[in-house]
Amino acid sequence: MKTIIIEDEKPSARRLQRMLAKIGLQVDTMLHSVEEALDWFQKNTHPDLIFLDIQLSDGLSFEIFESIDVKSAVIFTTAFDEYALQAFKLNSIDYLLKPISEAELAQAVKKYEERNFNKSTLQSINFEDIKKLLVNPVERAYKQRFTVKVGQHIKIINVDDIECFFSENKGTYAYTIDGRSHLLDMSLEDLEKDINSTVFFRTSRKYLVNINAIKDMVSYTNSRLQIKLNRYPEQDIIVARERVKDFKDWLE
Repeated sequence: MKTIIIEDEKPSARRLQRMLAKIGLQVDTMLHSVEEALDWFQKNTHPDLIFLDIQLSDGLSFEIFESIDVKSAVIFTTAFDEYALQAFKLNSIDYLLKPISEAELAQAVKKYEERNFNKSTLQSINFEDIKKLLVNPVERAYKQRFTVKVGQHIKIINVDDIECFFSENKGTYAYTIDGRSHLLDMSLEDLEKDINSTVFFRTSRKYLVNINAIKDMVSYTNSRLQIKLNRYPEQDIIVARERVKDFKDWLE
């Protein structure tokens, strides 16, 4: 099975290549821009399977398919919020949210193999519908408040009053603008699904930060960023190198 990766962040592409090798899928070709991909498709036999990032350094990867009739199955690798991706399901496309886990990757490949895709019977993907949905995503009611227990009392916390969510000692906490931490009964993974991704960003396994609470951003070792919030006292909010580009895009 011929497989290629189209991903503009070379470290992310190499990481995905290594993960695929672990499950027995060899990737010989990695492309990093729309221009490079267009040139490659014009000169080579189209692959069976493409792992495709949506946003490349020189444009959206959909531009490749607007110029060339690519007869390949596609698994998207993307940082877009999952609720903006309903069209992907409608088009029977698999997608993986970054950072990609080995288990999710293996499951996506298994789905592809079970469906026994045939290039001659592949239906055209409606990229126009997907682009429209990414620009105007399906409206979703995000969580606006949380209830927490304070002694024998129940307190309501508005999401706008939360500087960050963080994990510590197997617990998940909300840190509020009054300088207090409140234990929640859900994981950071569950929180990501319930809060507005244009306001909160997952900088690491430990933190979800509010864009309105960022006081300063400092260059850190190994091309990382250190984030300082208005009130939160800890200094270990670090944006990993592979997430820096997504973080900068999110800030805009």
